[in-house]
Amino acid sequence: MTYMIEVLRQEHCNIESLLCVLEQELSMFERGDHPDYEVILAVINYFKDYPDSCHHPKEDLIVEKLKMRDPSEMATVGDLDAEHQERAKRLRRVALAVERVLSDQDVLRQTVNDIVRDFIKHERKHMAMEERVVFPTALNALRPEDWADIAERLASRDDPFYQPGFEEKFKTLRRNILKMSEEAKAERA
Repeated sequence: MTYMIEVLRQEHCNIESLLCVLEQELSMFERGDHPDYEVILAVINYFKDYPDSCHHPKEDLIVEKLKMRDPSEMATVGDLDAEHQERAKRLRRVALAVERVLSDQDVLRQTVNDIVRDFIKHERKHMAMEERVVFPTALNALRPEDWADIAERLASRDDPFYQPGFEEKFKTLRRNILKMSEEAKAERA
């Protein structure tokens, strides 16, 4: 079932669009201009919630099936859970750096730049690895019944954090962030 992989790839594209927004605002900061902190905070909040509540659970189900279907292939995939935890730590560092800037604490521009760039770089590296290794491995190893089970489990999620329309909420939030970003660009022009 390539549908699930296509969903994950589209989610990666959506994440990339927000990384570009973050990068754009960071470039303003690097030049000594004032970025739109409302946009930056919206992106940070999106990244705090969306991956762990909507994106990673899909990947986790695929990895769980891969472990059962072909444990030897899992060695090529690595520890996605550990990478996701590292991602959360990097995001906390980004949020803290921005919080320090907004509260007028002494923080070097270069330090903020390094922290945010590190987050962006690792997000892209992680997604590229999933596209290059995890998704092809899953497509090769999993059987139609595995994909059917994954789809069924996602359709009947009992996670108290997950509610009908939850992913739509993030789609709307992402659209609003992109709109805010465009408005900020227009104001600067």
